[in-house]
Amino acid sequence: MARVKRGNVARKRRKKILKLAKGFRGSHSKLFRTANQRVMKALTNAYRDRRKKKRNFRRLWIARINAGARMHGISYSKLMGGLKKSEIQINRKMLSQMAILDPKGFEAVVTLAKKSL
Repeated sequence: MARVKRGNVARKRRKKILKLAKGFRGSHSKLFRTANQRVMKALTNAYRDRRKKKRNFRRLWIARINAGARMHGISYSKLMGGLKKSEIQINRKMLSQMAILDPKGFEAVVTLAKKSL
């Protein structure tokens, strides 16, 4: 049986991992075994955190809306309930932007929500 040396295939595989590990500290970017472990860990974290990012932004928007709503004497849950009843369809991202950048417009939205409660 002929001997299999895996020259090109193995080199390409290792170079691919070491390229992904660029910028890691010490042997984590130089040695294949440690780099491979770090890259697998990094890719796992990246995958998880792409989903976490969406949750974190939603939490931030809700906190901002709540702060803006309480300045007008209403809680976040009451505000959102009022918006649902008055059939105002505006997402949390835009509401939080309004609370920060357009206080007058946000106040108008809050008064509409209060009316429908």
